[in-house]
Amino acid sequence: MAATSLSMHWRVERVQRCARPRGKGARAVVAKASLSPLRLLKRILPGGSHKKGNNGFVDPEAKVFWDQEGYIKVKPEETKLNNFEKVKLAKNPLKLMADAGNGKSEIEEMAAKAKAEGFESVDKSSKEAQADIDIRLKWFGLFHRRKQQYGKFMMRLKLPNGIVKSDQLHFLASIVEKYGEEGCGDITTRQNFQLRGVELPDVPEIFDGLQKCGLTSIQSGMDNVRNAVGSPLAGIDPLEIVDTIPICEKLNEYIIAKGKGNRSIANLPRKWNVCVVGSQDLYEHPHINDLAYEPAKRDGEFGFNLLVGGFFSATKCEEAIPLDAWVPESDVVAVCDAILTTFRDFGARSARQKCRMMWLIHDMGLDEFRRQVEKRMPNGKLLREGESLLDVNFKRRDYHGVHKQKQEGLNYVGINVPAGRINAKDMHEMARLADEYGSGEIRLTVEQNYILPNIPDDKVDALLKEPLLSTGEGFASAFKVKPGPLVKNLV
Repeated sequence: MAATSLSMHWRVERVQRCARPRGKGARAVVAKASLSPLRLLKRILPGGSHKKGNNGFVDPEAKVFWDQEGYIKVKPEETKLNNFEKVKLAKNPLKLMADAGNGKSEIEEMAAKAKAEGFESVDKSSKEAQADIDIRLKWFGLFHRRKQQYGKFMMRLKLPNGIVKSDQLHFLASIVEKYGEEGCGDITTRQNFQLRGVELPDVPEIFDGLQKCGLTSIQSGMDNVRNAVGSPLAGIDPLEIVDTIPICEKLNEYIIAKGKGNRSIANLPRKWNVCVVGSQDLYEHPHINDLAYEPAKRDGEFGFNLLVGGFFSATKCEEAIPLDAWVPESDVVAVCDAILTTFRDFGARSARQKCRMMWLIHDMGLDEFRRQVEKRMPNGKLLREGESLLDVNFKRRDYHGVHKQKQEGLNYVGINVPAGRINAKDMHEMARLADEYGSGEIRLTVEQNYILPNIPDDKVDALLKEPLLSTGEGFASAFKVKPGPLVKNLV
């Protein structure tokens, strides 16, 4: 496959959801025109034009700068760097998609060599090649399982608001299906998919397939923004405050520059999580996100109060704190960029355990952090917190089982997936169920479960009798709609 063809994977055709479901509640999609492959290639590779983030601003006192090739790079005077920073400094990971000088990208060259001579021939060729395999490929969603499955990769996607269509799920199933018993997948705690067993020679073909069905894996791992999380009941919940789907899609378009890769935020000090709260249930777990948008009003206008700095890890956890800031819906992307680039410019890049954004907030002080964010806003202003629309006494609803949607005559069905583990057979089956009983749409939750929306009243009983959702006969396990408390809470 030529470099031009492979680069099309990062184009990802813009798909916008129509205002409201028609007919039986199905969400219509409209594919927008995008750049031709050649024009796209010129825009994203070194030497071509590219947009430097949302506004291109880098603070003069920042630890980073724009280099001559148009990448964010750590300044030479920053000498106390962890090993991951040294790898990024030696070669920006996004360069793996650049033309290596022979019409092919470095990823294509690695894949071709692995196919012809075996994976080890690539891995043992140089220390830089090992750094490419173990670290830089994570910018494209590829995680080498060196200790667990040498030569095998886990692939992570971008799936804003955790929504996938049946044809997309069929394609993802076909990827892991190829690898037999070594191929499987996971629903992640960020409403996303991870596919296991992927081999390097197959990567160009997989990328091409992802592009064709409107998916991407760019900037889904390492020091990048993770999947934009929203309400799994967005647009169908009778009690929702705001439909989070269009907001998560706008955030995702910014985060990955509509599939091209956003160089402005592709070299963060550490990973970074974002969510948009859509209901009183807090299905999105806002308190463990680096940035959480919580519904609020100010002077009668709808918008969001902001929480910042939350994170959850094996060694340390901190709850997100109020930034004392409110933005209208129109400024959601702008404030995301302002917060991200503040973190990018001033975040620690030494001890890896102290590189998350909350450490910067502690070191800088919340007031100074807010000031830095404010000066990066389009008008240089950040309004104070508004009136929250969240009720702290609200009892979270269980989405498992059958529930009425706001659309008359339609239901959503919450389905438990034990520990989030999936395989090709049950992925194909979920896609079939979505087509036969619903609108061809499947949703993921941060508890690693499925939700099937848009099920007509007269089809509910038949759906619940399907083997995958009842006995589990013929499948690795049953995906129950009414699981017991132990299985329900496994992650």
